[in-house]
Amino acid sequence: MSELFNLLTIPFLLAMFLAINMGGSGTSPSFSAAYGANVIKKSMIPGLFGLMVLAGALIAGKEVSLTLGKGLLEHSFFTPLNTSIILFSVGVSLLIANLIGVPQSTSQATVLSIAGAATALDGLNTQKLFYEILPTWIILPIISFTIMLGLSKWIFPLLKSKFFTDNYSHLNDHKLLKAILILSSLYVAFSIGANNVANAAAPIASLTTNEIGQEVIHNTLPIIILSVLIVSPCFAIGSSLLGHKVTQKTGKEIITVSPFYATVIAVIVASLLLFASISKGIPTSLVQLNGGAFIALSISKKGFANTFKNQTVKRFFTIWAIAPIFAYILTLLLILILK
Repeated sequence: MSELFNLLTIPFLLAMFLAINMGGSGTSPSFSAAYGANVIKKSMIPGLFGLMVLAGALIAGKEVSLTLGKGLLEHSFFTPLNTSIILFSVGVSLLIANLIGVPQSTSQATVLSIAGAATALDGLNTQKLFYEILPTWIILPIISFTIMLGLSKWIFPLLKSKFFTDNYSHLNDHKLLKAILILSSLYVAFSIGANNVANAAAPIASLTTNEIGQEVIHNTLPIIILSVLIVSPCFAIGSSLLGHKVTQKTGKEIITVSPFYATVIAVIVASLLLFASISKGIPTSLVQLNGGAFIALSISKKGFANTFKNQTVKRFFTIWAIAPIFAYILTLLLILILK
């Protein structure tokens, strides 16, 4: 038992560290609108965020965990060394993106890191990667962009009600609007739990199953649930430690966004993220869905040319392309060197 504990310690600590970073970065898209509109106290955010992330992971996160735990690479390959390398590569990729100041997709980094390990170990499920995951990564941000562009350019301008304006001075007079803001925040956190907890939980769940022995564990679901229960509270810790420092870079440097538009974007992004989680268990980029919607809003207000002259937009596309590939190459090289 002590030997098993020693083998699992480093991978579990790496998974928890990764979850803390994801919790810090996930707080902004979840609660920035509600907090910015002063309808929720800062002290309440980490607890609510953590609870909804846990609920999302337990209720709707199973399929994503299966994809990352054995869909790309058979669980038998998740040894302590390989799992540690995968989680380390994702963490380094996320750290570099954070230092540059660009929100990066942990899901894409995790998928490409596992794919790098699978390539090195000759176990890559190319069908899953090239025909299910990659098309989803392309299609869903386009859908997010298209929906937001249509709403902001042609639908919302037709609505004369003050509820659809950028002026939120009347917010305190309407409990319904306050409730909608808070519910949309909880909804985003739930969707993050359904899709992103698996980035940290799935590798250690497969590792644990592999180390205990598949012949002993006939049902892996309890292992997945246990891994989720270990990882999910770290999202709340990350939210508490890092969440208040996370600026809404997308909204501030692409276009300044009102609480109303932030809420609309949150609902669109969360719905697409939840769809990807439940339908096929595809780990999907929250930041790219979010970025697509913000870019659409900027185009509707500033025009296409001015939006794509924005240095932040250019930087986003560059890092979004480089960071997952970096995670793939780093994992591939480390496993080839150390195996």
